[in-house]
Amino acid sequence: MALQNIGASNSDDAFYRYKMPKMVTKIEGRGNGIKTNIVNMVDIAKALARPASYTTKYFGCELGAQSKFDEKTGTSLVNGSHETAKLAGLLENFIKKYVQCYGCGNPETEIIITKSQMIQLKCAACGFISDVDMMDKLATFILKNPPEPKKGSKDKKALRRAEKERLKEGEAADEEQKKVKKEGKKKSSSSKDVPTKAAKPQKKASGSDEEHISPDHSLVDEEEEEADNEVQWQTDTSLEAARQRIQQQLSAATADMVMLSTDEPEKKTKGTTKANDIPKIDSPLLEGKCKIENGKPSAYETMIGEVKENLNKGVSAQQMQSLLGSLPGSAQEKMNALFESLFEGVEKGIAKQLFKKKGYLATAVAQHEGSQLLLLRAMEAFYAKSSSGAMKEVALVLKALYDEDILEEDSIMKWYEEGLKGDRKDSQIWKNAKPFIEWLANAESESEEE
Repeated sequence: MALQNIGASNSDDAFYRYKMPKMVTKIEGRGNGIKTNIVNMVDIAKALARPASYTTKYFGCELGAQSKFDEKTGTSLVNGSHETAKLAGLLENFIKKYVQCYGCGNPETEIIITKSQMIQLKCAACGFISDVDMMDKLATFILKNPPEPKKGSKDKKALRRAEKERLKEGEAADEEQKKVKKEGKKKSSSSKDVPTKAAKPQKKASGSDEEHISPDHSLVDEEEEEADNEVQWQTDTSLEAARQRIQQQLSAATADMVMLSTDEPEKKTKGTTKANDIPKIDSPLLEGKCKIENGKPSAYETMIGEVKENLNKGVSAQQMQSLLGSLPGSAQEKMNALFESLFEGVEKGIAKQLFKKKGYLATAVAQHEGSQLLLLRAMEAFYAKSSSGAMKEVALVLKALYDEDILEEDSIMKWYEEGLKGDRKDSQIWKNAKPFIEWLANAESESEEE
């Protein structure tokens, strides 16, 4: 495969070590359906350390044509017939804007998205941080589809988090040991069976011959047994003490989950609860919705409380995803909790509210493949609990999510077909969503004809 230097300014340098493959294109189709296929776009993107979807989208923005990159097959397509030289020139512009350092010109940079939703390039060679032009069309696409963090940074964060947890557990264990020692001293002083230290000085003060006689072995054995008994007295094995130790070592959310398991044998002995009384979750939409009969919040309710608290604090979309990743529960439960927390109490006008909170949803669907289906099911679960008047806006909400590039056509159609065939086919949501589904199908057919 022929290679060339990255950056037109370095084309004459024979010893330049940053190289990429030369672009290879192929014209496919004819008539209105003609398309240009960049055959080796995946290899070029790897050499530039940028997602192939960024370069493909940049070509579409600059040429004013529809462009699409298929993650599964690695196919990069741009509508229309375009020469290789023209696309190569556009790739050079992309390299200058989004790859090369603005200070030293080195292509060894990393894309960073700040808390204020600004795009920067951090150079690994000189350390210079370049500010990308946010007026460029591709900038909005990058904000909606942020690059995946490097594995090394994840490992470092995990090590730091594990170290903090170990320190907290050590401090909690030290405090517990101090409490145990204090309780042991109190019990030993109040016990009548254990000989007190005041008795020994009296023997010495009497000046009798008994103080020179070595103690009998039986007395020594009795003192050792009493010391062992003191250790048993100091260890509190009651259920309440176990709850306290769990709460000191675990977070509030995980402590509730552990206490639920400790309550189960207690309920079985009392005979107040039967196995058949526990509700079963048959649908993925209802995960985490069950409440506990003894009045304690479920893990799902605890998760919603955490999400709402952080939303009130004004955390960013990236911080919200980090929080959800640290909480226990399935991916569907986390998506349900996020959607419900964002739009709780909004009966009508969710489509308008969506524009203000789209950053959280765009970041959520960018986590892994299949996240868009999780978002659609979370929306379905939210409307299942809403009034019939609110459910009439389903088509508007789907249109808003589609226009903002949060949801793609394939995911929407798959969710709709899955719902009509599954056990949720009787829901009113499919009737309300049908106008948008028909519009989407007609719009796609018209675009193919053009």
